[in-house]
Amino acid sequence: MKKNDYIFLLLLIVMNCMFLLTVQADIGPKPSVKITFENMSDELCYGTLLSKEASTGPASVWNGSKEDVRIQNMDYDVWKAFVNYKDRDGYYFLQEGWKCNETKKMEWIYYPPESFKILLYYPKTNRFVSSGIYERYAFDSYFIVDMSKVESGIVDAHKNIVAEKSYDYRWEILSLFCRIVITLLLEIGVALLFGLHKRKQISVIIVINCVTQVLLNLLLNIIDYYQGPKAFMLNYVLFEIIVFVIEAVLYYWLLNKKSKYEVSGKKIVAYALAANMCSFVTGLLIAKWIPGIF
Repeated sequence: MKKNDYIFLLLLIVMNCMFLLTVQADIGPKPSVKITFENMSDELCYGTLLSKEASTGPASVWNGSKEDVRIQNMDYDVWKAFVNYKDRDGYYFLQEGWKCNETKKMEWIYYPPESFKILLYYPKTNRFVSSGIYERYAFDSYFIVDMSKVESGIVDAHKNIVAEKSYDYRWEILSLFCRIVITLLLEIGVALLFGLHKRKQISVIIVINCVTQVLLNLLLNIIDYYQGPKAFMLNYVLFEIIVFVIEAVLYYWLLNKKSKYEVSGKKIVAYALAANMCSFVTGLLIAKWIPGIF
Protein backbone atom coordinates (compact mmCIF):
# COMPACT_ATOMS: atom_id res chain seq x y z
CA MET A 1 0.00 0.00 0.00
CA LYS A 2 1.11 3.56 -0.73
CA LYS A 3 1.44 6.17 2.01
CA ASN A 4 -1.74 7.92 0.83
CA ASP A 5 -3.60 4.63 1.16
CA TYR A 6 -2.45 4.28 4.77
CA ILE A 7 -3.54 7.86 5.50
CA PHE A 8 -6.97 7.27 3.94
CA LEU A 9 -7.35 4.03 5.91
CA LEU A 10 -6.40 5.85 9.14
CA LEU A 11 -9.06 8.50 8.50
CA LEU A 12 -11.72 5.84 7.90
CA ILE A 13 -10.80 3.92 11.06
CA VAL A 14 -10.72 7.00 13.27
CA MET A 15 -13.99 8.40 11.84
CA ASN A 16 -15.67 5.05 12.44
CA CYS A 17 -14.38 4.90 16.03
CA MET A 18 -15.48 8.48 16.64
CA PHE A 19 -18.97 7.70 15.38
CA LEU A 20 -19.28 4.60 17.56
CA LEU A 21 -18.01 6.40 20.65
CA THR A 22 -20.29 9.39 20.27
CA VAL A 23 -23.30 7.12 19.68
CA GLN A 24 -22.40 5.01 22.70
CA ALA A 25 -22.41 7.95 25.09
CA ASP A 26 -21.85 5.60 28.02
CA ILE A 27 -18.16 5.55 27.09
CA GLY A 28 -17.89 9.25 27.80
CA PRO A 29 -16.73 10.78 31.09
CA LYS A 30 -18.90 10.32 34.17
CA PRO A 31 -19.29 12.48 37.28
CA SER A 32 -17.92 11.21 40.57
CA VAL A 33 -18.14 11.67 44.33
CA LYS A 34 -14.90 11.03 46.22
CA ILE A 35 -14.79 11.10 50.02
CA THR A 36 -11.63 10.95 52.14
CA PHE A 37 -11.87 9.99 55.83
CA GLU A 38 -9.29 11.60 58.07
CA ASN A 39 -8.48 10.23 61.56
CA MET A 40 -10.41 7.02 60.85
CA SER A 41 -9.45 4.02 62.98
CA ASP A 42 -8.71 0.57 61.58
CA GLU A 43 -11.94 -0.89 63.00
CA LEU A 44 -13.85 -2.74 60.28
CA CYS A 45 -16.11 -0.19 58.59
CA TYR A 46 -18.23 -0.19 55.45
CA GLY A 47 -19.66 2.85 53.77
CA THR A 48 -22.20 3.84 51.16
CA LEU A 49 -23.99 6.87 49.78
CA LEU A 50 -27.72 6.89 50.37
CA SER A 51 -29.61 8.40 47.44
CA LYS A 52 -32.62 10.67 47.28
CA GLU A 53 -33.70 8.77 44.14
CA ALA A 54 -34.37 5.04 43.99
CA SER A 55 -31.84 4.54 41.18
CA THR A 56 -28.94 6.22 39.43
CA GLY A 57 -27.27 4.68 36.40
CA PRO A 58 -27.05 0.90 36.95
CA ALA A 59 -27.39 1.22 40.75
CA SER A 60 -30.83 0.82 42.28
CA VAL A 61 -32.78 -0.22 45.36
CA TRP A 62 -33.12 -3.97 45.95
CA ASN A 63 -36.43 -5.14 44.47
CA GLY A 64 -36.81 -8.04 46.91
CA SER A 65 -35.78 -10.88 44.59
CA LYS A 66 -32.73 -13.14 44.90
CA GLU A 67 -31.74 -12.26 41.33
CA ASP A 68 -31.43 -8.58 42.27
CA VAL A 69 -29.01 -9.10 45.16
CA ARG A 70 -25.90 -7.12 44.21
CA ILE A 71 -23.13 -7.39 46.76
CA GLN A 72 -20.43 -4.85 45.95
CA ASN A 73 -17.21 -5.15 48.00
CA MET A 74 -19.04 -6.35 51.10
CA ASP A 75 -20.26 -9.49 52.86
CA TYR A 76 -23.87 -10.61 52.60
CA ASP A 77 -24.54 -9.73 56.26
CA VAL A 78 -23.23 -6.22 55.66
CA TRP A 79 -25.34 -5.87 52.52
CA LYS A 80 -28.40 -7.08 54.47
CA ALA A 81 -27.73 -4.56 57.26
CA PHE A 82 -27.64 -1.72 54.72
CA VAL A 83 -30.82 -3.00 53.06
CA ASN A 84 -32.64 -3.06 56.40
CA TYR A 85 -31.43 0.39 57.41
CA LYS A 86 -34.27 2.93 57.53
CA ASP A 87 -33.19 6.48 56.86
CA ARG A 88 -35.36 9.06 58.58
CA ASP A 89 -35.27 11.31 55.50
CA GLY A 90 -36.31 8.48 53.18
CA TYR A 91 -32.99 8.14 51.35
CA TYR A 92 -32.28 4.83 49.62
CA PHE A 93 -29.46 2.26 49.74
CA LEU A 94 -28.58 1.47 46.09
CA GLN A 95 -26.52 -1.69 46.76
CA GLU A 96 -23.18 0.08 46.34
CA GLY A 97 -20.70 -0.12 49.19
CA TRP A 98 -17.01 0.09 50.12
CA LYS A 99 -14.73 -1.15 52.89
CA CYS A 100 -13.53 2.21 54.18
CA ASN A 101 -11.22 1.33 57.08
CA GLU A 102 -8.49 0.04 54.76
CA THR A 103 -8.31 2.79 52.15
CA LYS A 104 -9.84 5.60 54.26
CA LYS A 105 -11.73 6.53 51.13
CA MET A 106 -15.05 6.02 49.38
CA GLU A 107 -15.23 6.73 45.65
CA TRP A 108 -18.42 6.47 43.59
CA ILE A 109 -17.11 7.04 40.07
CA TYR A 110 -20.01 5.81 37.96
CA TYR A 111 -23.29 7.76 38.12
CA PRO A 112 -23.21 8.76 41.81
CA PRO A 113 -26.37 10.20 43.37
CA GLU A 114 -27.00 13.91 42.85
CA SER A 115 -28.36 14.32 46.39
CA PHE A 116 -26.93 11.93 48.97
CA LYS A 117 -26.14 11.10 52.58
CA ILE A 118 -22.97 9.37 53.80
CA LEU A 119 -23.71 6.21 55.79
CA LEU A 120 -21.08 4.15 57.64
CA TYR A 121 -21.62 0.76 59.25
CA TYR A 122 -19.45 -0.91 61.92
CA PRO A 123 -20.28 -4.67 61.86
CA LYS A 124 -18.54 -5.54 65.14
CA THR A 125 -20.78 -3.21 67.14
CA ASN A 126 -23.69 -3.21 64.66
CA ARG A 127 -23.52 0.60 64.66
CA PHE A 128 -24.55 3.04 61.93
CA VAL A 129 -23.46 6.67 61.66
CA SER A 130 -24.81 8.99 58.99
CA SER A 131 -24.46 12.51 57.67
CA GLY A 132 -26.82 15.25 56.70
CA ILE A 133 -27.82 15.81 53.09
CA TYR A 134 -25.17 16.81 50.57
CA GLU A 135 -25.26 17.63 46.86
CA ARG A 136 -22.74 17.06 44.12
CA TYR A 137 -21.22 20.49 43.56
CA ALA A 138 -18.96 19.72 40.58
CA PHE A 139 -18.45 17.15 37.86
CA ASP A 140 -15.90 15.52 40.22
CA SER A 141 -17.00 16.36 43.77
CA TYR A 142 -14.44 15.89 46.57
CA PHE A 143 -15.23 15.79 50.30
CA ILE A 144 -13.19 15.32 53.48
CA VAL A 145 -14.66 13.87 56.69
CA ASP A 146 -12.88 14.25 60.03
CA MET A 147 -13.70 11.03 61.89
CA SER A 148 -12.13 11.95 65.26
CA LYS A 149 -15.42 13.15 66.80
CA VAL A 150 -17.53 10.58 64.95
CA GLU A 151 -15.71 7.55 66.34
CA SER A 152 -15.51 9.01 69.83
CA GLY A 153 -19.32 9.11 69.92
CA ILE A 154 -19.55 12.63 71.35
CA VAL A 155 -21.87 14.04 68.70
CA ASP A 156 -25.45 13.53 67.53
CA ALA A 157 -25.94 9.86 66.67
CA HIS A 158 -28.25 10.62 63.77
CA LYS A 159 -26.14 13.24 62.00
CA ASN A 160 -22.57 12.93 63.20
CA ILE A 161 -20.73 12.88 59.89
CA VAL A 162 -19.76 16.32 58.67
CA ALA A 163 -18.24 16.49 55.18
CA GLU A 164 -16.27 19.47 53.91
CA LYS A 165 -15.87 20.25 50.23
CA SER A 166 -12.31 19.64 49.12
CA TYR A 167 -11.84 20.02 45.37
CA ASP A 168 -8.62 18.26 44.33
CA TYR A 169 -6.92 20.96 42.28
CA ARG A 170 -3.59 19.11 42.25
CA TRP A 171 -5.16 16.05 40.62
CA GLU A 172 -7.00 18.22 38.09
CA ILE A 173 -3.75 20.01 37.15
CA LEU A 174 -1.91 16.69 36.87
CA SER A 175 -4.66 15.17 34.71
CA LEU A 176 -4.64 18.31 32.52
CA PHE A 177 -0.88 17.97 32.04
CA CYS A 178 -1.23 14.25 31.18
CA ARG A 179 -3.97 14.95 28.62
CA ILE A 180 -1.87 17.62 26.91
CA VAL A 181 1.20 15.36 26.77
CA ILE A 182 -0.83 12.46 25.35
CA THR A 183 -2.42 14.78 22.77
CA LEU A 184 0.99 16.10 21.69
CA LEU A 185 2.38 12.59 21.28
CA LEU A 186 -0.63 11.58 19.19
CA GLU A 187 -0.49 14.67 16.99
CA ILE A 188 3.25 14.26 16.39
CA GLY A 189 2.75 10.59 15.54
CA VAL A 190 0.04 11.42 13.02
CA ALA A 191 2.24 14.23 11.62
CA LEU A 192 5.05 11.77 10.94
CA LEU A 193 2.58 9.50 9.15
CA PHE A 194 1.62 12.45 6.95
CA GLY A 195 5.27 13.17 6.16
CA LEU A 196 5.46 16.28 8.38
CA HIS A 197 8.81 15.52 10.00
CA LYS A 198 10.88 18.66 9.49
CA ARG A 199 12.08 20.38 12.66
CA LYS A 200 10.09 23.55 11.92
CA GLN A 201 6.95 21.55 11.14
CA ILE A 202 7.14 19.59 14.41
CA SER A 203 7.88 22.80 16.37
CA VAL A 204 4.84 24.55 14.86
CA ILE A 205 2.61 21.58 15.67
CA ILE A 206 3.84 21.47 19.30
CA VAL A 207 3.37 25.21 19.90
CA ILE A 208 -0.10 25.35 18.32
CA ASN A 209 -1.27 22.28 20.22
CA CYS A 210 0.05 23.56 23.54
CA VAL A 211 -2.04 26.71 23.10
CA THR A 212 -5.22 25.07 21.75
CA GLN A 213 -5.18 22.13 24.16
CA VAL A 214 -4.65 24.30 27.24
CA LEU A 215 -7.56 26.53 26.22
CA LEU A 216 -9.74 23.54 25.26
CA ASN A 217 -9.14 21.68 28.51
CA LEU A 218 -9.54 24.74 30.71
CA LEU A 219 -12.89 25.52 29.09
CA LEU A 220 -14.04 21.91 29.42
CA ASN A 221 -12.96 21.78 33.07
CA ILE A 222 -14.96 24.93 33.82
CA ILE A 223 -18.01 23.44 32.05
CA ASP A 224 -17.50 20.15 33.96
CA TYR A 225 -17.38 21.97 37.26
CA TYR A 226 -20.47 24.10 36.81
CA GLN A 227 -22.72 22.32 34.28
CA GLY A 228 -21.99 18.59 34.47
CA PRO A 229 -21.60 15.71 31.99
CA LYS A 230 -24.28 16.51 29.39
CA ALA A 231 -22.99 20.02 28.81
CA PHE A 232 -19.46 18.62 28.84
CA MET A 233 -20.13 16.13 26.03
CA LEU A 234 -22.00 18.64 23.85
CA ASN A 235 -19.27 21.24 24.23
CA TYR A 236 -16.51 18.65 23.87
CA VAL A 237 -17.67 17.83 20.34
CA LEU A 238 -18.31 21.49 19.47
CA PHE A 239 -14.93 22.66 20.77
CA GLU A 240 -13.10 19.88 18.94
CA ILE A 241 -14.63 21.09 15.67
CA ILE A 242 -13.59 24.67 16.46
CA VAL A 243 -10.07 23.53 17.38
CA PHE A 244 -9.85 21.58 14.11
CA VAL A 245 -10.72 24.69 12.07
CA ILE A 246 -8.32 26.93 14.01
CA GLU A 247 -5.46 24.45 13.80
CA ALA A 248 -5.98 23.86 10.08
CA VAL A 249 -5.80 27.62 9.38
CA LEU A 250 -2.74 28.13 11.60
CA TYR A 251 -0.96 25.11 10.16
CA TYR A 252 -1.51 26.34 6.60
CA TRP A 253 -0.23 29.80 7.46
CA LEU A 254 2.74 28.90 9.69
CA LEU A 255 3.95 25.74 7.98
CA ASN A 256 4.26 27.56 4.66
CA LYS A 257 5.49 30.90 6.04
CA LYS A 258 9.08 31.48 4.86
CA SER A 259 9.49 27.77 4.22
CA LYS A 260 10.94 26.03 1.19
CA TYR A 261 8.93 22.91 2.11
CA GLU A 262 5.43 24.00 1.08
CA VAL A 263 2.57 21.81 2.30
CA SER A 264 -0.66 21.66 0.29
CA GLY A 265 -3.93 22.84 1.80
CA LYS A 266 -5.55 19.43 1.28
CA LYS A 267 -2.76 17.68 3.15
CA ILE A 268 -2.94 20.13 6.05
CA VAL A 269 -6.72 19.79 6.36
CA ALA A 270 -6.48 15.99 6.21
CA TYR A 271 -3.76 16.01 8.88
CA ALA A 272 -5.64 18.38 11.18
CA LEU A 273 -8.80 16.25 10.83
CA ALA A 274 -7.02 12.95 11.49
CA ALA A 275 -5.00 14.32 14.42
CA ASN A 276 -8.02 15.84 16.16
CA MET A 277 -10.12 12.73 15.61
CA CYS A 278 -7.35 10.62 17.15
CA SER A 279 -7.11 12.88 20.20
CA PHE A 280 -10.91 12.97 20.57
CA VAL A 281 -11.31 9.18 20.45
CA THR A 282 -8.32 8.65 22.75
CA GLY A 283 -9.72 11.16 25.23
CA LEU A 284 -13.00 9.24 25.46
CA LEU A 285 -11.21 5.91 25.84
CA ILE A 286 -8.93 7.26 28.57
CA ALA A 287 -11.96 8.65 30.38
CA LYS A 288 -13.51 5.16 30.29
CA TRP A 289 -10.38 3.32 31.45
CA ILE A 290 -9.19 5.91 33.99
CA PRO A 291 -12.30 7.67 35.34
CA GLY A 292 -11.65 11.21 36.51
CA ILE A 293 -8.63 11.88 34.31
CA PHE A 294 -10.86 13.68 31.81
